[in-house]
Amino acid sequence: MKIAVIDYNMGNLASVTKALRYHGAEPELVSRPADLPRFDCAVLPGVGNFGDGMENLNASGMNGAVKAFIRAGKPLFGICLGMQMLLESSEEAPGVTGLGIFPGGCRRFPSGSLKVPQISWNVAKFTDRHPLSAGLPEQPYFYFVHSYYVPPGDCTIARGEYIVPFSAAIGAGMCFATQFHPEKSQDTGLKLLKNFLTLAEDHAKK
Repeated sequence: MKIAVIDYNMGNLASVTKALRYHGAEPELVSRPADLPRFDCAVLPGVGNFGDGMENLNASGMNGAVKAFIRAGKPLFGICLGMQMLLESSEEAPGVTGLGIFPGGCRRFPSGSLKVPQISWNVAKFTDRHPLSAGLPEQPYFYFVHSYYVPPGDCTIARGEYIVPFSAAIGAGMCFATQFHPEKSQDTGLKLLKNFLTLAEDHAKK
């Protein structure tokens, strides 16, 4: 199975590729739109500002390639900023259009007794034992780093809470994404990535 890690100069590429290789995968960094269709599944990592991320995706032409990849039904996994860019917009960059795979936008955590950004381990409670959560603890902990969040909605597959309830993971069809960093979440995160690879392998065999 051919696995792409999308490189748009904003991702935590080294940690993500290392985590995938832990499971015996051989991911390739992909930065050219024409190359993406030849892969069976893809990971869209991300660290940083929503506006900068979309600017880089748009400038490289990878925005259209990512949307076409998802429309073709191929498995894609977004991480942190990669998840947020799958939404329509974000308060972090008013007027900037996201990929629009999932409805709605990202909001900034309200000020309160807890520090923003959230930089901590936190529980992500999956709904209905989603396939991504197979073999995970009842209340798995993952590592989060974010100031903006996706409100819970129809596409939410895991919920977290920090000041307010938020989507720790979203999914529809074969497109999944997490606000947390599975590649930095030790054994629990590695298991979740393995679950995604298993889903992608099963899909590639069909």
